[in-house]
Amino acid sequence: MMSWRSWPVRCIFGVLILAHLAANAAVSEKSEQAENVVGGCTHEGGERVLLAIGVEDQLRREVEDRDVQIRRLEARLRSLEDVEKKVTELEAKFNSHRADTQTLNTTVKGIEQVLKRQESQDLAMQDTVQGIVSSLENPMDTGEMAFMFNCIMNMLMMTIPGLALFYGGLVRMQNVLSTVMQSFSICCLITVLWVTVGYSLSFAEGSPVFGGSSRFWLVGMDMTHGHPLKPEVPEPVFVLFNLMFAIITPALISGAFADRMKFGPMLLFIALWHVLVYCPLAHASWHPEGFLHDHGVLDFAGGNVIHVAAGISGLVASIMVGKRIGFGLETFHAHNMLLSVLGASLLWVGWLGFNGGSFPAGKMHLGALAMLNTQIAGATASLSWMVTEWIIRKRPSVLGIISGSIAGLVTITPGAGFVDLTGAFVSGFLAGPFCYFSAQMKHRFGYDDALDAFGIHAPGGVLGGILTGLLATGDASNGVKGVFYGGGWKILGLQIYGIVVSILWSCVMTYLLLKAIEMLIGLRVNMEEENGLDMLCHGESIMPFPSNMSGLHYSDDEKLTGDRNSRRASSNNAFGGLGGTMGGRVSLEMARQRNISGAYTHASDEEEGHAAPSHSQAGSHREPHRSPLAAAAGGSSGLAPRVEHRVSAHTNVVLSAAYGAERHPATHTVGLA
Repeated sequence: MMSWRSWPVRCIFGVLILAHLAANAAVSEKSEQAENVVGGCTHEGGERVLLAIGVEDQLRREVEDRDVQIRRLEARLRSLEDVEKKVTELEAKFNSHRADTQTLNTTVKGIEQVLKRQESQDLAMQDTVQGIVSSLENPMDTGEMAFMFNCIMNMLMMTIPGLALFYGGLVRMQNVLSTVMQSFSICCLITVLWVTVGYSLSFAEGSPVFGGSSRFWLVGMDMTHGHPLKPEVPEPVFVLFNLMFAIITPALISGAFADRMKFGPMLLFIALWHVLVYCPLAHASWHPEGFLHDHGVLDFAGGNVIHVAAGISGLVASIMVGKRIGFGLETFHAHNMLLSVLGASLLWVGWLGFNGGSFPAGKMHLGALAMLNTQIAGATASLSWMVTEWIIRKRPSVLGIISGSIAGLVTITPGAGFVDLTGAFVSGFLAGPFCYFSAQMKHRFGYDDALDAFGIHAPGGVLGGILTGLLATGDASNGVKGVFYGGGWKILGLQIYGIVVSILWSCVMTYLLLKAIEMLIGLRVNMEEENGLDMLCHGESIMPFPSNMSGLHYSDDEKLTGDRNSRRASSNNAFGGLGGTMGGRVSLEMARQRNISGAYTHASDEEEGHAAPSHSQAGSHREPHRSPLAAAAGGSSGLAPRVEHRVSAHTNVVLSAAYGAERHPATHTVGLA
């Protein structure tokens, strides 16, 4: 059955049929006319016959032409029918394809929904891939992060409470809180300075001496990526770890000027010292663009940056601030050795994290080696110091063995991860006697390094840096070997170069800072205030003061008038009266002698080579002299009463602890860190 598209064909076909019928009719008509003509010709003549024949031939040719045209039209008609069939077939295919298209559209819609879901999954996958790429570029090691957290907590204990207890136990009782306050306040002050400017000046990109300002107030710190020096942990962990170094370094200096520096100028000096001494040395030694690091100077955990710098600065500070009253004439005994032992123990524990956490990027095994070397060096130095003291003084002391441990820990610091176990043992073995004799130099040269901040840290740091140049194995120091391992003398020269730079920089800058502060606001407390910094600077004390000790606080009149003289006088009276109060608790003999001041001859004078004066030489009494510690006992005149020499040795030691001094020529004091 033909579709609507076949009507033109039908029209053409009808026209052809009509034309064919018309042609046949015309031919028939002409044939009849020709017959008539032919018939007439018979009658009319021969010409008409010929004419009729010609016409007939013409008509026949026309008919044949018409037949040819009709056949052509029929052929075209048949071809059109074939086309119609093909069109019909195409239409059927089109309908089929349209159905397929509808099915395909449904499928496409389903695919679009799937693609949308896949797109969301791709976005999530893209984030995951970016995280993976970021992790590959800056790998975060959770185990290493946990290790670093542990190191940070241990290192914080080094300063508070470790160093605070260590130094606090070594000073006289009336200055304990002042000493502890210095360590605690330095911890707080350096924390603020570090996050403000210190970290950026130390570890941001900048010049060979100072870092840039890109990390001021920690701006731009990446919470998920690590610092190039420690890419395995987030940058905040790196910031906190190095803050612990920055805290303890200036705290060590405070031991050099203990008992005599004003609190305010001390804080100002520490703040400026952190920015102008510690930060440039840290950047130069540890940052890849620092000039000491670029030259190849080895400093694993701060031999130059911390111990040499702090020790030299302590020496300069002790000289510029001046000696304590009685230095060279009195032996300033530690008031509580148990506190110092506890503090030294905490320092030792923290030192394991101090050195163990300083391993280079991707070399955590060196942290384990550094911790082992630290333990070996500390223990070995304790024994070598003890034996040295035993040989020289004929007896070992508790203060000596804990000072030896600090000496060994200081000496191993610059090479903790660069040397093997033999190097650690040699470092500790040499550190004990070397630092012991270094601590005695203050008596020969007359500078008052109160708690041996210089006597142990500077010599120990120098010795450790030199031993690193001699004993570095090359396994941990990027292939750099020491002299004894075939590395040549160049590395030793570089180590000495780094030490000299640290000494000169810290010495010059410390002198300039202290000189400027001295000219502006002064450095030292008044002479009469040295025996009571706790009350005079902070209004507190751990001493068991009698009831009349309230005179140390400002009265209402003193607050209004600012009369400091009456306050100092009451301070002297109170400290002098302490002799009678403490004496009653020690022995009945001392209770009977309430007028005894705090100046006695130590029972060990004869062992030290200083014989006690005999009665024939000095009589049974000392000559009167003014003593702020005996003001209450001596009355308003402030004269120290006569003192009998029959007081027991036990009484002398206890009173020495209470007053912090014994008046006899000092032979030596063991080193304090």
